[in-house]
Amino acid sequence: MTSSASALFTPFQLRDLTLPNRVVVSPMCQYSARNGNANDWHLIHLGQYAVSGAGLLIIEATGVEPAGRITADCLGLWNDENEAALARVLRSVRPYASMPIGIQLGHAGRKASVRSPGQGRGNLPRSEGGWQTVGPTDAAFGPEWEAPQALDRDGMQRIVRAFAEAAQRADRLGLDLLEIHAAHGYLLSSFLSPLGNARTDAYGGSRQNRMRFPLEVFDAVRAVWPAHKPMGVRFNGTDWLDGGLTGDDAVAFASELKARGCDYMDLSSGGSARAQIPLGPGYQVPYAAQVKREADVPTMCVGLIRDFEHAEAIVANGEADLVALGRGLLYNPRWVWHAAEALGAKATVPHQYLRGATREGVPSQDTILTR
Repeated sequence: MTSSASALFTPFQLRDLTLPNRVVVSPMCQYSARNGNANDWHLIHLGQYAVSGAGLLIIEATGVEPAGRITADCLGLWNDENEAALARVLRSVRPYASMPIGIQLGHAGRKASVRSPGQGRGNLPRSEGGWQTVGPTDAAFGPEWEAPQALDRDGMQRIVRAFAEAAQRADRLGLDLLEIHAAHGYLLSSFLSPLGNARTDAYGGSRQNRMRFPLEVFDAVRAVWPAHKPMGVRFNGTDWLDGGLTGDDAVAFASELKARGCDYMDLSSGGSARAQIPLGPGYQVPYAAQVKREADVPTMCVGLIRDFEHAEAIVANGEADLVALGRGLLYNPRWVWHAAEALGAKATVPHQYLRGATREGVPSQDTILTR
């Protein structure tokens, strides 16, 4: 079913789940939910990417409690209404898509309660529906950010339960894979980073202490997520600031996750309002490569990867096992078809679209897989 000429288009196994290729539709916030509920926009968005030919589709960062949303318009999975709304979308998408579908669960922590894109920048005022944020301490994310409430043990245990309950809902929805968001300065990321975590109890200070709460969340989710289904974690390879997380910290966290049954590590970066990030194609790939090499775990890379040959080289050179695209797929939802043609491989194309899948203007049925 695949071409041996292309590393990007070889299958990849995660527990009982076989991905048909190494291209992943990265979780992309849509800022279109109402009270956490998916709606027709999500049907349009997920529907088009579920027939994109990628090996895996991951649903956007989904809040495990109302206060865990980034914005008031972010997706949630904390109650029956949220579950039913997403179930409706998936029922419409599933019959037309053979692609595995996963979900990313997260908590925005002290970066929550902000305005949605297009509505300005900064915190969302209480008068407009904003809420109290939480964090490792009461230190704000940045100079103009609202101060969070420092989490006590009861609050931390509540959030652990919320992650586990959302995971159970995701399983009932029939989702194939689950990813925990612990990057970008959100709640779990802020506990991991010495820049975000100045606690003086068992959850702050040393690297081992800073990992403790994120690992408690992982353990609780892994305990309720079915053993045959894979789980991953997105976390930072660097904070891009002196005194912040480093590649060595990422390897240590990956090793702890591996021992607990984590199936892949999704390496990203950035967790401070002061960070100056040197954006460029594949700028985070070195961290995925380091974790893959030193922790001996499967990795996913992400970060402005758009060129077909670049994505191919990442997998072929062993820098990462999976390549996740966000902006590149927003710009070109047929990226996977075009990559397959350029690399002499096969991509899955719905039979309704076969006449649009061509090589040099001529329909190339021999290089296309249909559902």
